[in-house]
Amino acid sequence: MVHHLDEIMASIQKRITKDGRVSYRALVRVKGHPVNSATFNKRSDAVKWGQEREAEFRLKKYFPIISNNGKRNLGKLIDQYLYKVLPDKKDIARQTIQLNWWKAQLGNFKLCDISSSTISECRKKLQIGNTHYGKPRSATTVNRYLAAISHVFTVAWKEWNWIDHNPVLNVRRHKEPRGRVRFLDDQERQRLLEACKESKSIFLHPIVVLALSTGMRKGEILGLRWRDVDFDSKRIVIQETKNGERRAVPLVGAALQLIDNLKVNGRGSMDDFIFHSPGESAKSCSIRTAWEKAIGRAKIENFRFHDLRHSTASYLAMNGASLLEIADILGHKTLQMVKRYSHLSEDHKADVLERMNKKVFG
Repeated sequence: MVHHLDEIMASIQKRITKDGRVSYRALVRVKGHPVNSATFNKRSDAVKWGQEREAEFRLKKYFPIISNNGKRNLGKLIDQYLYKVLPDKKDIARQTIQLNWWKAQLGNFKLCDISSSTISECRKKLQIGNTHYGKPRSATTVNRYLAAISHVFTVAWKEWNWIDHNPVLNVRRHKEPRGRVRFLDDQERQRLLEACKESKSIFLHPIVVLALSTGMRKGEILGLRWRDVDFDSKRIVIQETKNGERRAVPLVGAALQLIDNLKVNGRGSMDDFIFHSPGESAKSCSIRTAWEKAIGRAKIENFRFHDLRHSTASYLAMNGASLLEIADILGHKTLQMVKRYSHLSEDHKADVLERMNKKVFG
């Protein structure tokens, strides 16, 4: 199809607000495409932007290698990404859900017709929508959806040459709340452990004890196989972590005893899951229902399984562990994620100083 030069038009609109402020809106209209626009305080900036966008469109019309994206839609791109890229990433299930959402929203859109404003409109839908569990999406969840589709566009742009830019890069992300610190107090911890012992799930109690003892993530625990436990050195080697690195975790105290009991009571192949489905040692178990019932029986509110990890970190901080030590135990590459526990470490330091001062000065 031949595109004529007069099919591309750039124009500038002057706007004056009620309080007298002047702005300039640049619009670039291309036949058969959504209008591209941007607003500036200076007319010269608006003119420059319009000229640049006009030049980009003209380039796309006359160089087929760039305009190939006119033949492809987002649905095809996502399918290609799911097949070629996603299998090598972590958290495949969650990202599949996210990308299928984008496919449902914009799958039939040609890649050349998807702009930052298109993505921004979808972001608004994400904000007012619910997760597949029926709960409202948080700012963090919305940002994860944007991150998922952004990587799709980046791969198409930098590796496959399907497009010449990533429209998600100019879309504003939501400000995420500071990571919460919800940990079990002594009474809550005792009630929860008792409720776990009473569970019909034979694995719930050892799983929760292991989570509190080591700070391991739920996925890391449920993915454990017997080959990952070294009883001689009393440690667990996590083969696949969230950061993509192997990590060794000390196995001590009650957690060691419980895992040892499971071994004595019938360990199968070294490849079997430690916490397996009933009658299926080659399949990891699910504890979602058992966990929710235990939380209910223990009368603990506003607490998720992941908060067991926060509990471990908080106990470490309150018992004198440095932020560096906490980060190392939890498997964080930087101290940023453990700064939320700094006030607990500071409280511990205050207690130490107070005891020292009493001893020295009376």
